[in-house]
Amino acid sequence: MSGSKFLKGTLMLTGATFLSKFLGMIYVFPFQSIVGLKGGTLYAYAYIPYTILLSMATMGVPLAVSKFVSKYNALGDYYTGRRLFKTGLLLMFISGLVTFFIFYSISPWLAPKIVGQNEYGIKHEEVVYVLRMVSTALIIVPMMSIIRGFFQGYQSMGPTAISQVIEQIARVIFLLAGSFLVMKVLNGDLHTAVGLAVFAATVGAIAGMGVLIWYWVKRKENLDEFLEQSTIQSSLTTKEMLLELLSYAGPFVFVSLAIPLYQLVDEFTFSRAMESINKGGEYAENLFSIFNMYGHKLIMIPVSLATAFGLTLVPTITESFTARNTPRLNKQVSQALQIVMFLTLPAVFGLAMVAGPAIGALFSVEHIDIGEGIMFYYSPVALFFALFTVSAAILQGINQQRFAVYSMFGGFLLKLVLNIPLIKQFEIYGAISATAIGFLFSIMFNFWAIKKYANVRFNYTIRRSLLITIFVGIMVAVVQLVKWILSFVISYEDGRGQSIVVLVLSITAGAGVYLYLSIQSNLAGSILGYRFKFLQKQKRREKANS
Repeated sequence: MSGSKFLKGTLMLTGATFLSKFLGMIYVFPFQSIVGLKGGTLYAYAYIPYTILLSMATMGVPLAVSKFVSKYNALGDYYTGRRLFKTGLLLMFISGLVTFFIFYSISPWLAPKIVGQNEYGIKHEEVVYVLRMVSTALIIVPMMSIIRGFFQGYQSMGPTAISQVIEQIARVIFLLAGSFLVMKVLNGDLHTAVGLAVFAATVGAIAGMGVLIWYWVKRKENLDEFLEQSTIQSSLTTKEMLLELLSYAGPFVFVSLAIPLYQLVDEFTFSRAMESINKGGEYAENLFSIFNMYGHKLIMIPVSLATAFGLTLVPTITESFTARNTPRLNKQVSQALQIVMFLTLPAVFGLAMVAGPAIGALFSVEHIDIGEGIMFYYSPVALFFALFTVSAAILQGINQQRFAVYSMFGGFLLKLVLNIPLIKQFEIYGAISATAIGFLFSIMFNFWAIKKYANVRFNYTIRRSLLITIFVGIMVAVVQLVKWILSFVISYEDGRGQSIVVLVLSITAGAGVYLYLSIQSNLAGSILGYRFKFLQKQKRREKANS
């Protein structure tokens, strides 16, 4: 495959991944209006354990299979890649089936561990129902990761990209349609609606698998021609093949588990910790719903955008590290971190400033009283999510991924130890604080490892970050000023329409000021210029006129 086609395929896959994640976040707004906070809590109770199991089973597998297949294809050994494909497909089917039966069977045991006694809130049998409904997806999804990785090994990104988007579209449509039908048309039970919503993961997986099977049938003849071109055949045993595959996938699995594991800690400790201070039941469920379901989805939108840009530099970081080009490596690492700071810092602090109008506009004004404080304190933590993701990817780029695993587990242990004491002391803000402390530890550890093993200096990154912080401070002041002026004529607590007006005007003013300052100072051009050339026009005109 030519370089231009490979680049096109990579860009297609990056775009499809971001679109898929974006769709997986924005559906929560209409979903909340259908099932409410209690429905969101029940959904999170089912989906977080499922995400953990799914990440353990599949995360890193497409990339690992891709690396394995492309390695042996380059050696002229197409048989070994096909052997891995067949063996991996069978193994993933069996492991998915076994995981499904285990998850389905232990659901009655998990339910009381999640919600505690909870005499006046969500019932144990409702949790069991939604856990079992989501478990069905575990049969199909692991096999998809093998097929996607196999195609990527032939530098064909289309099957993965298209199947990801189709999977997410089918999931979101079924989720919203199913829950709407049960709640608004049939006046059914809430747990039935949420059960259909989590079962949407299975529906999406079936749609995605259908796309992959279509690609396989369409391309099998060409793939078989490659087999005939094999010049050698490896003597690797099945065990050796799978061990090599695990060595590629392992670090990605552990790093990808960071955020879901933190959420899992909250799921198993929050309700019981709140019960211990006599604040369980519906009050605790509402707090958990905004924190770990709706609010979390909202703050992850800027995180996904920033990391999508920052991670594009990781392959070049690997190249520079391999070539031992320290100056270029320093520049690329600094660039990746600056992108995260430039995009995420204003987004998360801006979201914190408009937390009340955002809750009112996107969810309901009824939830502003409890949601505003949660979003105000939780939004800035999203910066830590982005920095951890990119710094862990940088460690993988310099072949020191073990430190990303160490840092993740270190931060997770801090979360585990601190969560219950802090919840008892500060309620939901204790859970937020424990998450922030854990991720901050992981980030500092990652930065130490990057500095030590890549000889990277962060002086320039720190100076740029200070300038970004100053601009964000000005932006925050403008947003607060706009909100204050609007408060004389409109209150965002009075209704969704008022919340939307305050939200739009505040965001427009804040974003406009930040962009103006960034472009005029050429900060935007320096950080993103090679991606968006127009950001550098102003600077060039000034030079031409001087």
